Amino acid sequence: MNILDWIQDWFKSQCDGDWEKDEVIQITTLATPGWEVEIDISNTSLANLEIKWILNEINRQDWYGVKVENAKFLAAGDAGKLTFLLDLFKQMIDGIENS
Repeated sequence: MNILDWIQDWFKSQCDGDWEKDEVIQITTLATPGWEVEIDISNTSLANLEIKWILNEINRQDWYGVKVENAKFLAAGDAGKLTFLLDLFKQMIDGIENS
């Protein structure tokens, strides 16, 4: 299953008539250039998870960062990292659900 199908299925499985009324998944661009992904996890078993900002920077064109705080998954990366950032979220969800 590709990552967009997975995100779509995950989103549908979280919908409860209320949660989805907010901006629960946001994908925006950065001026660096790059991507930013923000996903509300308040409706999940990860709601209390906190991860401080982790930055992996090879150079200005090859980088990403991720954190989890205030029931939000937040990730950013260079212009080639959108699929990677979404896959980081999937790995986090899969890791919790399979533990």
